[in-house]
Amino acid sequence: MTAVHVEEAGASGPLLVCLHGIGSSSAAFAPQLAGLAAHARVVAWDAPGYGNSPDPEGPLDLDGFADAAADLIRSYGPSAHVLGVSWGGVIALRLAVRHPDLVDSLIVADSSAGSGTDPEKAAGMRRRAAELAELGPRAFAERRGPRLLSPDAPDALVERAVAAMAAAVRLPGYAYAAESMAAADLRGELPAITAPVLVVCGDQDRVTGVEASQAVAGALHKTAYVIVKDAGHLANQEQPERFNAWVLSHLHIVTA
Repeated sequence: MTAVHVEEAGASGPLLVCLHGIGSSSAAFAPQLAGLAAHARVVAWDAPGYGNSPDPEGPLDLDGFADAAADLIRSYGPSAHVLGVSWGGVIALRLAVRHPDLVDSLIVADSSAGSGTDPEKAAGMRRRAAELAELGPRAFAERRGPRLLSPDAPDALVERAVAAMAAAVRLPGYAYAAESMAAADLRGELPAITAPVLVVCGDQDRVTGVEASQAVAGALHKTAYVIVKDAGHLANQEQPERFNAWVLSHLHIVTA
């Protein structure tokens, strides 16, 4: 079992396991830990090699990250609802393919079928580890962080996102994550997912974009697709009340 650090909130209700994006940590889900705790047991991880989680013993591919998420779910109970943002959404989708018995439903936010769907995107993802090594976490975060939010996002929110990225990313974990994303092309696997899925995307997402979320939603059998207005790639942080309302609606429907 891969050891990971988690943040938790809520003592009752359905278990909601939250998987962050490639440049983040459990800190990304502060609005969900605070806003959903009255309705669910919310658990947000620092992925292996991120934040306060130890470095993995060896390289992890996408299956390795999905299996680590599976271990986390098993440590809490027989199954969970899984919320994945960006890279976390790709992990969540692979988790649902590899371990369908562990996944009650998915919320896939501002995500895609993986960077492996486009050679240029895959190459760009593979360059990121060298960029992190060259710049260091803070300068790396300052270069990448602002684009994760909409152009009109408050300066304080941008700074929080940059600070969270700087505190979360390091090598080799980030390199493993980037390679897992670069190699991922889940288009052929999505129709096999049987769990109900809510696909969410900020209307001003400049990273994965609305089209990538639409493509994911269109390939799934049991899916709902919603747009969060006035939000970029980090819709769960930029418009938390709207985002949380959609999550609660989804949980209400799938647990009724």
